[in-house]
Amino acid sequence: MRKTLLSIRDRLDGIGVLLSGACAVHCVAGLLLVSVLGLGGEALLSPAIHRFGLALAVVIGAVTLGLGALRHGQRGPLLLGSAGIALMATAVGVGHGTAEAVLTIAGVALVATAHIRNLRAAS
Repeated sequence: MRKTLLSIRDRLDGIGVLLSGACAVHCVAGLLLVSVLGLGGEALLSPAIHRFGLALAVVIGAVTLGLGALRHGQRGPLLLGSAGIALMATAVGVGHGTAEAVLTIAGVALVATAHIRNLRAAS
């Protein structure tokens, strides 16, 4: 049972890295498509997408990074992930534009790094 739970946590860490990358691509693509081509503004910049992404990051981060800190005793990944989620939450509050993209990309980079460090600490 314990091995199964660890395997699930490891998979969720991988999903966290993947979602972080997808979020960064969404930010860059959104800026390019809307600002350069004037396409997809309503869909790509919808606040609902950003709130959903943040909620997903919080849930996956809390489960995987929290359990990881309990298991391997290293707080670094949890603190790094928390800082990333704080940047992402700030980005949701600043509105669309360059500041939002910079905050979000910095946040997801920290969250992805936290998941990678969590995986390494567990092995």
